[in-house]
Amino acid sequence: MTAGRPPAFESADELQVKIDLYFKSLEYIDPETERERMDPATITGLALALGFCSRQSMYDYEKKEKFTYTIKNARLRVENSYEQHLFGKSAGGAIFGLKNMGWSDKQEIESNVTVSGNPVIIFGDTSKKDNEEE
Repeated sequence: MTAGRPPAFESADELQVKIDLYFKSLEYIDPETERERMDPATITGLALALGFCSRQSMYDYEKKEKFTYTIKNARLRVENSYEQHLFGKSAGGAIFGLKNMGWSDKQEIESNVTVSGNPVIIFGDTSKKDNEEE
């Protein structure tokens, strides 16, 4: 006998229906321009729409083989929403969201240097900033 809550979804198709409903719920007509617009998609919004009590619960579901592709694709759609908002007037929130999704706005350099026959590995940005003294 297994303990715990029964699975929220029996199939990936059932999960996909809920995901599509979430993204559809973000669409609206802008009353000023009468153009179709979309509110930003978020990871927590997606998790809530799917009935999870936390983001981690959604990530745990992603580990189940039959739901992996479906949830990864939904997360990519959220990431795309953030990326689209980079072109707006206020991109700070989108930048923050993308950084939490693994994006970086700095260049990281890895160098292998041999000193006296011993290899030395240097990680990170080794350049000095303009205001630093040498």
